[in-house]
Amino acid sequence: MKHSKIISILILFIFSSVSYAADLQKGIDAARSGDFNTALYELEPLAEKGDAIAQYMLGQMHIYGHGVKQNTNEAIKWFRLSADQGDVNAQNILGYIYSNGESDIKNDKEAVKWYRLAAEQGDALSQNNLGLKYFNGKGVSQDYKLAVKLFILSAEQGQKDAQTSLGYMYENGYGIDENLVFAHMWYSLAAENGHKTASQNTIIIVKKMTEIQIKEAQILAKKCINNNYKGC
Repeated sequence: MKHSKIISILILFIFSSVSYAADLQKGIDAARSGDFNTALYELEPLAEKGDAIAQYMLGQMHIYGHGVKQNTNEAIKWFRLSADQGDVNAQNILGYIYSNGESDIKNDKEAVKWYRLAAEQGDALSQNNLGLKYFNGKGVSQDYKLAVKLFILSAEQGQKDAQTSLGYMYENGYGIDENLVFAHMWYSLAAENGHKTASQNTIIIVKKMTEIQIKEAQILAKKCINNNYKGC
């Protein structure tokens, strides 16, 4: 009798979990397809129960005004609830909001806080964004060497903005020894990944390089791609 009760509880738990996951996926699919009324119907109850993904999705809907009236403060509320549970996407977007928001919201120190939390989880975009904060000295003391370290962590994951930033650091000797070969290599890798500024920088930097340097940079870029951007 005791065993049958335990089995019944387990079955109920399994069915509840399956239903919960189905509702979450239904809400996500609805949001992606532009059916925001259904998305709101499915996601809001889950967000209120503490689901981090649903909270993040609800924040997205409020920040863009999808299915609800656009409300940045309401979006921040949901993003914070999600970010406090460790959701990397929510942490990164909070960093972006505090970095680029209106004057009543803009707060570089708060942006650094959220970028750092996501960066520490290995998020490439946040690592680059945090690196830019250290490069510009916004919300933190300016530190080119730390900026370079963060750009490298991000660039090695294939993040094209960080690859461009790293090329710039090498070209100008910020936080690392000036090296036109490595600058060209990172610019060309970012350009290969679709970064327009990097593509333009590649054209410009060759005017400062010898043919031997250019060929070396091209060889290094190929090796870097083969090594999946690691140890470049």
